[in-house]
Parts: sequence; C-alpha cells; structure tokens
Amino acid sequence: MKKILVTGGNSRFAKSLKKINSNFAFIYTSKKQLDILKFKSLKNKIKKIKPKAILHLAGLSRPMSIHENEISKSVDLNIIGTANLVKVCSDLNIKLIYFSTSYVYEGTKGNYKEVDPVKPWNNYAWSKLGGECAVHMYKNSLILRVCMTEKPFVHKAAFANVNTNFIFHEDLAKILIRLINKKGVFNLGGPIKSIYDFAKMNNKKIKKIYSKGEFPLNPSMNINKLKKIIK
Repeated sequence: MKKILVTGGNSRFAKSLKKINSNFAFIYTSKKQLDILKFKSLKNKIKKIKPKAILHLAGLSRPMSIHENEISKSVDLNIIGTANLVKVCSDLNIKLIYFSTSYVYEGTKGNYKEVDPVKPWNNYAWSKLGGECAVHMYKNSLILRVCMTEKPFVHKAAFANVNTNFIFHEDLAKILIRLINKKGVFNLGGPIKSIYDFAKMNNKKIKKIYSKGEFPLNPSMNINKLKKIIK
C-alpha cells in the first residue's frame, strides 16, 4: 500500500478524504507535527516517515482579507512553506501533489484550460500561484487547480452572475484518488454553473445576489482533461 503523507491533516478537505476507502495509506499531519516553515526538522521528519508521495493541503486560505492585510503570513505559509516541501521532495525523490486554486485564472472569459495564461485576481490567488511556481520546477509533481466548497453550502446567498466549477469536498476526494498517480496540471472541479445554481441544488432557500465587482464573473475552468481520466 502506497504511503502518502498529508500536510494540513485537520483541514476541511482532509476530513472528507479520511472517509474515503482507497488503496493508499494516508498519514495525516497537523502543523504541530509538521511545520512546513522549519526546513531542517521538516526534512528529518519526512525522511523518517518515508512516504511515496506528499499531498500538500496545508496553507492559508480564509478569510480572503488576511492575504491583503497580513501579506507576510500569506507569503510564508503559501509560498515559502510550499517551496520548502519542493526542496524536500526533490532531495528525497518523493512525489508532491499540490492543491492550488481556480482563482489563478483571470476570471473574465471562463472555460479556462490548463495551458491558458494565468492572472490571479487577488492576493490569495497570487500566493497559491507563487507555490505553483516552485512546484513546477519539480517534475515529479501534480498540481491541482481546485474549485471546492464544504457541504452543506455555508452561505445564505449566492452569486447568480458568477460561473464556477464548485464541487463538494467529499465528491472531490473521490476524484483525487484516481489522480494521485498522474503528473502535470489538472483543473479539478464540477460542471460549470453559477454559484447560485450550484448552491440551490443543496439548499432550495438560498437567496440570489449579484457580484458588482467583488468577485470575477467567470473564473470557470475547462475540465475535459479531467473527464478523460474519470470517465
């Protein structure tokens, strides 16, 4: 059974992944157990665990405002911490699987393919793209540009004029299992829908609102490359 070390083992997505049966032996680690900013101890601990791959979920996400107000924290956790893992994986010949975000795309035309130019629209996306840059340097890697959310949909209102590829954590976890042995870059999400249409499937009482510039109108991704794998 392939041993896979997971950073961010207490994250919302990790909790969903723990419920999935697979042929992989996931080892979930917390920040206290594995500090990605302390390179020497990070490398020593990973060397002892001897994983075949690392699934990198640790990082800073919500609230989005923290990436504008505390840039140092965003850079440390999402860029420098990721770069440290790239160095460790390169030194120890371990595959690295990195969770990026659909927000690295500009969000204007939609239906973005993996080969399309990237242009992050906020600091969170810039920090994730910064991590991507380090991961791209290491060929034994998999970058997943993810668009996911927890179930049930946590907000009381949703944008009707914003198209995305939202998918619930538990559904994405099932897909991830089938991608672990792949390399390169994959867009990872569900069918293109407005956020309102997606949320309404789970909550009939969701209120309809409209983005007036606080959110890009079409950050949706083309998932044809993904479909070829999971068909």
